Amino acid sequence: MAALLDELIDILNGEKLTPHFQPIVSLNQQDIIGYEALIRGAADNALYSPVALFSAAKSFNLSTKLEFICLKIILQSYAGLNSNKKLFVNLSPWVLLEDIFKAGMTLEFFDKICLDPQAIVIELTEHQPVDDYPSMIQAVTHCRNMGFEIAIDDFGSGYSGLRVWSELLPEYVKIDKHFIAGLDNDPIKLNFVQSIQTIADALDCHVIAEGIETESEANAILELGISHAQGYYFAKPTPGLLEKVDSALFACKHSDDDPLHLFDGIPPLNAIEKRLSVEGADLCSANAATAFNLAKPITPVSAETAIGEVMQLFQLNRELTILPLVDNKVASGVIFRDRFLSRLFSSRYGIELYGKKPVKIFVEKMPLTVEQHLSIELVSRQLTTTNDADPAFVVTQNGDYIGIATVLDLLEEITRQKIKHAKHANPLTLLPGSVPVNEYINQLLATKQPFSVGYFDLDNFKPFNDVYGYSAGDDMIKAVAHLLTQCIARYSGMVGHIGGDDFIVVFTCTDWLRCCQEVLVSFGKAVPRHYNDQDRKSGGIYAENRNGGRCFFPMISLSVGIVDPASTSLCQSHVDIADLASGAKKQAKKIVGNSFFINKRIAEKSHKYYIPSSSN
Repeated sequence: MAALLDELIDILNGEKLTPHFQPIVSLNQQDIIGYEALIRGAADNALYSPVALFSAAKSFNLSTKLEFICLKIILQSYAGLNSNKKLFVNLSPWVLLEDIFKAGMTLEFFDKICLDPQAIVIELTEHQPVDDYPSMIQAVTHCRNMGFEIAIDDFGSGYSGLRVWSELLPEYVKIDKHFIAGLDNDPIKLNFVQSIQTIADALDCHVIAEGIETESEANAILELGISHAQGYYFAKPTPGLLEKVDSALFACKHSDDDPLHLFDGIPPLNAIEKRLSVEGADLCSANAATAFNLAKPITPVSAETAIGEVMQLFQLNRELTILPLVDNKVASGVIFRDRFLSRLFSSRYGIELYGKKPVKIFVEKMPLTVEQHLSIELVSRQLTTTNDADPAFVVTQNGDYIGIATVLDLLEEITRQKIKHAKHANPLTLLPGSVPVNEYINQLLATKQPFSVGYFDLDNFKPFNDVYGYSAGDDMIKAVAHLLTQCIARYSGMVGHIGGDDFIVVFTCTDWLRCCQEVLVSFGKAVPRHYNDQDRKSGGIYAENRNGGRCFFPMISLSVGIVDPASTSLCQSHVDIADLASGAKKQAKKIVGNSFFINKRIAEKSHKYYIPSSSN
């Protein structure tokens, strides 16, 4: 141990550390927007790796000194590289509270090394609990006053990530690589990351996906709306600055026979899953949460309350981060602790200037207000539509204040419901399975909302699967999922995959018949592409029938059994509707080709869409 300590002290005293820089890219701009600085110890030394280096420093109580020396060396090195990109540097939150940081990171220091502080992003890595939030906010405010931006690193792996996010309101959040690894094949990770992006949109915060190692992962995060990425897929850390990333790495590439391109203009599966689950179907259940479930009954104060009294309230209650202003049961604004204290103490004479004035002068704008019965889906949509950057919103009952809900609470609830949806999702298509579909139908029945149901089933699928193989069969099923989600407008219902080649679509729109017709026409035109030239010319394939005999089977077609709104309104539960849909589907399958059959409550019962087998 003594030898290890001597090595560490030698490294620190001699500043024998080398920075490496890894690009952070913008997927939209297809360019490098900044670099994360990573430190390495002396070459051919037991403390070369950062893990060994920082572990040793922690053992000998030298972590603060090591982090500050790393920061100093990184800044000096980066200044000499003459880059105009952002520099992301890692620091533990408690280092910001140390006197060595405040004394060393001065504007004079940056002037001396000719580096603009506005180019620096401090990445706060939380590997131990943060208890003193007021001091942390004060330290972060000091950094921002210098021009630094703030990022939360390894989000999802720390002790209190959501609270740190809500308290510090960083400009960037870097999602821990655990949630990125295999994201494209993991619906739970997919939903978690999408939830982070949703909340970031509401808070005007940039999300950076760390640890991208494959093209599939890069494509998946791009489809989720995340525009910033970092990882070995794009570039490894190097002592110098990589000036450009290979443009080919930004393309979403698929082979010519990729099933994702079976239908022209239909996005990849993950994008479809995003459309359905982010704010739609997975949030629609019999027990769907509302704004009321998120509201916290925080005791308000009058908008005329003196600023000095409000400051005393915050000082007496350190857990109080949000203070609503309410008069005659009507909210007129919200005071956020960090913004309030920052503004109050930004001036040397803040208390003397503002102490006796009403707190309403500190209200810049009224945050979003929602009624308590509003579903969290609609709340999320309103936050996204209004692009409200406030971390909280007001919940009312007939216009009267009942509480405050935070955007992070909304995120937690959305994430919980997404995970619930993922547990019941079909593993092949990631579409909702029978459980969420049934819950959705029961909810619509309970609220007496008009809807119709379409039961979609493939004809001649088994012979195709036998001749072309299960992989081609899976591709066909995924292609149907893509087509259905393409034709069913967002918030117009739910597309479910209940098993095998069976799909259920619950329509809450009025143009359900047109949607079904569009699906059948598009399917008929696209199916021949899944057959080889000879089978396309023949119009089908030869395969064994159920009796073991060899016979000819036409190309796959799609049959749809439809239960119209008049019929669903008379049903008591999803069981009744399932019976009607199954019966209608059986009638549709008696019709040759792509066809639909509507239950007997309206005059027009069936229709066939004939698409010549030579269509492309």
